[in-house]
This record gives sequence, structure tokens and C-alpha cells, in this order.
Amino acid sequence: DTLVMSLIENSKNEINFSQEVLEAFNSLHDYMFSTLYVNPKCKGEEGKAVTLIKKLYEYYCSNPDQLPEFYRRISINEGVGRAACDYISGMSDRYAKSKYTELFIPHFWED
Repeated sequence: DTLVMSLIENSKNEINFSQEVLEAFNSLHDYMFSTLYVNPKCKGEEGKAVTLIKKLYEYYCSNPDQLPEFYRRISINEGVGRAACDYISGMSDRYAKSKYTELFIPHFWED
């Protein structure tokens, strides 16, 4: 909200943030790039995350009946690919990992 409101309030002939918001945005931008986006440890996990999302997408496209009801309705109106994308895009990282584990990692049982 702060970014959008700053743009609305400070844009005339050009799109601008207020100076205070611009400084905060630049600090956040620098932090995100230095600690997440190009961090070697994070980049090393990127391929795994891509695979996880692809597998979930393929699964829900092949099994639209496993989508929650809301997304099944979307699949009828807009296609199963759109519904699967919408469902997966709304997942937290933790939930996506949990669904992947539930669907693709063998479950062991005890006698």
C-alpha cells in the first residue's frame, strides 16, 4: 500500500516515489538481491523449487478432480491449466512442499 500510495501522490509527468519511500525501496531492493536473489545458497535450491512447481502443475492438470472446489470451477470456465496455476500460485512455500511430499514421496507405514 505504501509503494502504491507514494506513486499516486508523487507522480505528475513522471512516475515517482517520495524520497523517503524511494530510499526504503532501494534498501529493500539491495537487501533482497544480496541475500536472496543472487545468493549462491538460495540459487542452489532454485532448480529444486522449479521442479516442485512443475510436478505440482502436471499433477493437477492430469488430476483436476484433486483441485479444491473453487479451482475446479475455474477449470470448467477457464481451463485446467489456468486453475492449476491459480491454485499453485496461492500456495505458501511450506504448503507447496507439503503437497509435493504428500503426492510424490513414498509414505512408509509401521506394522
